[in-house]
Amino acid sequence: MERYTNTEMIVREDILAKAKELAELISTSNEVQFFQKAEAQISSNDQIQTLISAIKKKQKEIVAFESFENNKMVEKIEKEIEDLQDQLDNIPIVSEFKQSQEDINYLLQLVMSVIRDTVSDKVAVVAGNE
Repeated sequence: MERYTNTEMIVREDILAKAKELAELISTSNEVQFFQKAEAQISSNDQIQTLISAIKKKQKEIVAFESFENNKMVEKIEKEIEDLQDQLDNIPIVSEFKQSQEDINYLLQLVMSVIRDTVSDKVAVVAGNE
Protein backbone atom coordinates (compact mmCIF):
# COMPACT_ATOMS: atom_id res chain seq x y z
CA MET A 1 0.00 0.00 0.00
CA GLU A 2 1.26 3.47 -0.90
CA ARG A 3 1.85 5.91 1.94
CA TYR A 4 1.81 9.69 1.72
CA THR A 5 2.80 12.45 4.09
CA ASN A 6 0.26 15.19 4.71
CA THR A 7 2.00 17.44 2.22
CA GLU A 8 2.03 14.72 -0.45
CA MET A 9 -1.59 13.68 0.05
CA ILE A 10 -3.40 13.32 -3.23
CA VAL A 11 -7.07 14.23 -3.01
CA ARG A 12 -9.33 12.82 -5.65
CA GLU A 13 -11.12 15.38 -7.78
CA ASP A 14 -14.51 13.74 -7.16
CA ILE A 15 -14.05 14.11 -3.40
CA LEU A 16 -13.19 17.80 -3.80
CA ALA A 17 -16.17 18.29 -6.09
CA LYS A 18 -18.53 16.73 -3.53
CA ALA A 19 -16.99 18.85 -0.77
CA LYS A 20 -17.63 21.99 -2.84
CA GLU A 21 -21.17 20.81 -3.54
CA LEU A 22 -21.77 20.30 0.18
CA ALA A 23 -20.29 23.73 0.95
CA GLU A 24 -22.67 25.27 -1.59
CA LEU A 25 -25.65 23.50 0.00
CA ILE A 26 -24.62 24.74 3.44
CA SER A 27 -24.11 28.29 2.20
CA THR A 28 -27.68 28.35 0.86
CA SER A 29 -29.20 26.93 4.07
CA ASN A 30 -31.75 28.92 6.06
CA GLU A 31 -29.24 29.30 8.89
CA VAL A 32 -26.63 30.93 6.66
CA GLN A 33 -29.19 33.11 4.90
CA PHE A 34 -30.51 34.39 8.23
CA PHE A 35 -26.94 35.00 9.44
CA GLN A 36 -26.16 37.08 6.34
CA LYS A 37 -29.33 39.16 6.71
CA ALA A 38 -28.65 39.77 10.40
CA GLU A 39 -25.03 40.68 9.64
CA ALA A 40 -26.17 43.24 7.04
CA GLN A 41 -28.65 44.78 9.49
CA ILE A 42 -25.99 44.98 12.19
CA SER A 43 -23.44 46.65 9.91
CA SER A 44 -25.95 49.27 8.81
CA ASN A 45 -27.26 50.03 12.32
CA ASP A 46 -25.63 53.18 13.71
CA GLN A 47 -26.54 52.41 17.34
CA ILE A 48 -24.94 48.96 17.14
CA GLN A 49 -21.84 50.26 15.37
CA THR A 50 -21.43 53.01 17.98
CA LEU A 51 -21.60 50.44 20.79
CA ILE A 52 -19.11 48.15 19.02
CA SER A 53 -16.70 51.06 18.52
CA ALA A 54 -17.02 52.06 22.17
CA ILE A 55 -16.28 48.49 23.29
CA LYS A 56 -13.19 48.32 21.05
CA LYS A 57 -11.98 51.67 22.39
CA LYS A 58 -12.45 50.49 25.98
CA GLN A 59 -10.56 47.26 25.20
CA LYS A 60 -7.61 49.33 23.98
CA GLU A 61 -7.78 51.40 27.15
CA ILE A 62 -7.59 48.22 29.23
CA VAL A 63 -4.42 47.16 27.42
CA ALA A 64 -2.87 50.56 28.13
CA PHE A 65 -3.77 50.51 31.82
CA GLU A 66 -2.61 46.90 32.15
CA SER A 67 0.80 47.93 30.84
CA PHE A 68 0.93 50.54 33.64
CA GLU A 69 -0.31 47.90 36.10
CA ASN A 70 -3.22 50.14 37.06
CA ASN A 71 -5.65 47.43 38.20
CA LYS A 72 -8.19 49.90 39.58
CA MET A 73 -8.69 51.51 36.16
CA VAL A 74 -8.69 48.10 34.47
CA GLU A 75 -11.55 46.97 36.72
CA LYS A 76 -13.45 50.22 36.12
CA ILE A 77 -13.12 49.89 32.35
CA GLU A 78 -14.04 46.19 32.44
CA LYS A 79 -17.29 47.19 34.17
CA GLU A 80 -17.92 49.83 31.49
CA ILE A 81 -17.36 47.19 28.79
CA GLU A 82 -19.81 44.86 30.56
CA ASP A 83 -22.42 47.63 30.57
CA LEU A 84 -21.85 48.36 26.87
CA GLN A 85 -21.98 44.64 26.05
CA ASP A 86 -25.28 44.34 27.96
CA GLN A 87 -26.71 47.22 25.93
CA LEU A 88 -25.55 45.52 22.75
CA ASP A 89 -26.92 42.12 23.77
CA ASN A 90 -30.33 43.66 24.53
CA ILE A 91 -30.78 44.69 20.90
CA PRO A 92 -32.92 41.92 19.35
CA ILE A 93 -31.03 41.63 16.05
CA VAL A 94 -27.75 41.17 17.96
CA SER A 95 -29.08 38.25 19.99
CA GLU A 96 -30.63 36.78 16.83
CA PHE A 97 -27.25 37.17 15.06
CA LYS A 98 -25.46 35.37 17.90
CA GLN A 99 -28.05 32.60 17.81
CA SER A 100 -27.58 32.24 14.05
CA GLN A 101 -23.81 31.89 14.60
CA GLU A 102 -24.47 29.09 17.07
CA ASP A 103 -26.91 27.45 14.63
CA ILE A 104 -24.34 27.49 11.82
CA ASN A 105 -21.64 26.10 14.12
CA TYR A 106 -24.00 23.33 15.19
CA LEU A 107 -24.83 22.55 11.54
CA LEU A 108 -21.13 22.37 10.62
CA GLN A 109 -20.32 20.18 13.63
CA LEU A 110 -23.21 17.90 12.74
CA VAL A 111 -22.01 17.53 9.14
CA MET A 112 -18.46 16.83 10.34
CA SER A 113 -19.75 14.23 12.81
CA VAL A 114 -21.75 12.46 10.11
CA ILE A 115 -18.72 12.38 7.80
CA ARG A 116 -16.40 11.20 10.59
CA ASP A 117 -18.81 8.51 11.79
CA THR A 118 -19.55 7.27 8.28
CA VAL A 119 -15.87 7.05 7.38
CA SER A 120 -15.07 5.38 10.72
CA ASP A 121 -17.79 2.78 10.13
CA LYS A 122 -16.48 2.03 6.64
CA VAL A 123 -12.86 1.86 7.79
CA ALA A 124 -13.78 -0.46 10.68
CA VAL A 125 -15.64 -2.79 8.28
CA VAL A 126 -12.74 -2.84 5.82
CA ALA A 127 -10.18 -3.37 8.59
CA GLY A 128 -12.29 -6.19 10.06
CA ASN A 129 -12.36 -8.05 6.72
CA GLU A 130 -8.62 -8.08 6.24
